[in-house]
Amino acid sequence: MDSTGEKAFLEILGKHERIIHKICHAYGSDASAKQDLFQEIILQLWKSFSSFRNESKISTWIYRIALNTAFTHHRRSKSKVTLSFFGVFDEDKAEENEEGAYQENLTLLYGAIAKLSELEKAIVMLYLDDKSYEEMQEVLGINQGTLRVKMNRIKEKMRDITKSKQHGTR
Repeated sequence: MDSTGEKAFLEILGKHERIIHKICHAYGSDASAKQDLFQEIILQLWKSFSSFRNESKISTWIYRIALNTAFTHHRRSKSKVTLSFFGVFDEDKAEENEEGAYQENLTLLYGAIAKLSELEKAIVMLYLDDKSYEEMQEVLGINQGTLRVKMNRIKEKMRDITKSKQHGTR
């Protein structure tokens, strides 16, 4: 690839790096695993960049490659998937007394997400990133009707998990 292509790739990467970090935080078990996954995703994006045909949004393409790479990486490592999104959110705006409640709710939310399957986590991440069902279909290759049903089931599952955690039954 010429320097123009490299420049375009780096520019796109800079604009969408947050997607990659979010996926690494979701699927990496520790700092080292997250770094390895980040590098693997960048490598796969680089290898695929010249074949990107602008048939979908660049963010959809990045999600698709990053999630597929994360799934493959996880299967290879056979380590437990954990979530640690802390540090990703801008918490400076919360007042001190609200901060504790916000952090507690965040911990509860991501604790529930950690109990989901790989696919369920991917759906939730895309949902939390305000992706439409059409965009989710492009990324995951699952039709919109099935995604809506899965999302409703995931929401119910997460409600059950968070209720039991709040009441100390799990």
